[in-house]
Amino acid sequence: MNRPDPLTKLVEQLQRLPGIGAKSAQRLAYHVLKTPREEIDRLADAMREVKDRVTYCSVCSNITDVDPCFFCTSAGRDPRVICVVEEPENVAAVEKTRDFKGRYHVLMGALSPLQGVGPDDLKVRELLMRVGSGEVQEVILATNPNVEGEATAIYLAKLLKPLGVRVTRIAMGVPVGSDLEYADEFTMHKAMEGRREV
Repeated sequence: MNRPDPLTKLVEQLQRLPGIGAKSAQRLAYHVLKTPREEIDRLADAMREVKDRVTYCSVCSNITDVDPCFFCTSAGRDPRVICVVEEPENVAAVEKTRDFKGRYHVLMGALSPLQGVGPDDLKVRELLMRVGSGEVQEVILATNPNVEGEATAIYLAKLLKPLGVRVTRIAMGVPVGSDLEYADEFTMHKAMEGRREV
């Protein structure tokens, strides 16, 4: 029985990463081969450290190396406002604005019956418990503007409104810097729906 050589094994492992096809995996593997040992050791150490030290916040499910995370413990964050996102990487996108000063809740996905993802597969129960504590006044639904994200936002709104909190949805529509001629009908519909007075 033939055992794959180390380079083939590396290519196979790299291909398992999201967005890395056969050609990219091969290119990366050859790059690793040419890179000095110390740099590869630093990369391997960083990967091991992420697996050993980074976890999910017990309150909001964001990624963190300290539990509870910075957002949940910071005195400068408003505990009365929670921004609900699908994945931890969405927190970074909201933070880029430097405008949001509330706290977060990461669902760890979106409702997708076709993929077998239901409410019990998401951090919905935990969100309802946080909101039910009475401190929260507004929940901002910042799920993705696609079918799954919309379905998730509608589902959450139905559960949250009876709890007496303000439930809002992020605005969607034509991106800044683009031309209207390139907007599809769904994007244009959302832009018209979310219009405001100037």
